[in-house]
Amino acid sequence: MSNKPINVGLVGGGKGAFIVNPHQKAIHFDGTRRVTAGALFPDPKIALEEAANWPYPIKGYGSYTEMIEANASLPEDQKLSYLVIVTPNHVHFDPAMKAINAGIPVFCEKPLCLNLKEANALVKAVRKHNIPFGVAHTYLGHWTSRFARYIIRAGLLGEVRWVDSYYLQGWLATKLEATGQMQATWRTNPKLAGGSGCGGDIGTHALMQLRYVTGLDVTQVSAQLETFVEGRMLDDHFTIYCQLSNGGKALVRASQICIGHKNDLGIEISGTKGTLVWRQEEPESITIHLANQPDRVYWRGAVTPGDGFLPKNVPADLMAEPTIPPGHPEAFHDAYARLHRCFEADVRKWQAGKSFACDGSKYASVEDGWMGIAFIETCVKSSAKRGSWTALPKRI
Repeated sequence: MSNKPINVGLVGGGKGAFIVNPHQKAIHFDGTRRVTAGALFPDPKIALEEAANWPYPIKGYGSYTEMIEANASLPEDQKLSYLVIVTPNHVHFDPAMKAINAGIPVFCEKPLCLNLKEANALVKAVRKHNIPFGVAHTYLGHWTSRFARYIIRAGLLGEVRWVDSYYLQGWLATKLEATGQMQATWRTNPKLAGGSGCGGDIGTHALMQLRYVTGLDVTQVSAQLETFVEGRMLDDHFTIYCQLSNGGKALVRASQICIGHKNDLGIEISGTKGTLVWRQEEPESITIHLANQPDRVYWRGAVTPGDGFLPKNVPADLMAEPTIPPGHPEAFHDAYARLHRCFEADVRKWQAGKSFACDGSKYASVEDGWMGIAFIETCVKSSAKRGSWTALPKRI
């Protein structure tokens, strides 16, 4: 396959949007991808102004529709290889669907869309066109998340009995949206964010971390969606007791009113042989607790197969993934870069007419995005029934 850098287009990202910055850094991380175009804002005039003032030269478009339609007539070396959607939730579905139908792969910020109707349509479209599609669940990109996945799925801690997967923040402990702060304003508006505020924004990350590492699905929920800040339209505190597909139980919890917590995503998985602990604010290591033994702490880049806990045959591709030696910390931007690197590999295979597998092992798939929406909708229903146990819909 060609080593020539592939072209990436942005949908959203203008006027000081936060999430575009780690994405664009990640896209340029390896020198094999580059941002070349963008429809950066809903207002066409502002979109073009933002593109003209971008830190490096890109082609600006007044709308994502214009950018997608123009792509078909561009010379091959100028065509977009994929789009990155970094808009508020209500502007995920339409550009994603238009890109899929135009034959452009999509890497979309989470959550996938606003509701299950949209999610169903996206899954069907991706399958119909057999096109790469990823959902930007950032924390799957940490090497330690992948190492944790290997440990649990290899059965090294036995059968999973209990999972506590959480994401705690404190930035919405006051009614910040009343000040006009952009990030708070759309996240607390049901027309823009969907049926759940805290749950849709960060509870979906906690769910995805659980599913990615354990390989288990949530089958039923007993949910409490709560709003502590007076006058807020959506939940800012999200507590979900879950039945897992193997018969185990889990707690998926998220909060945006816990003062002192910044981006405290973590997971504890207790199996019949031991417990694994990981926190994204300390992403370089995982801790293993075994009965009647000293705790084991594994650091990225300093793992020794055959050490008495790990087998000798830890997958070679996993061991080869760290890009820098231990003690030189990888972090948030590196996690994003790993996701884009893996998505690029599938895009290049697709472009070459080769088989590819957006199977959720390297980044969240459109089906994973569907599960996030199904989970949120089911939690909203359960909470409305005072936490009554409610089954998730069957996968399409």
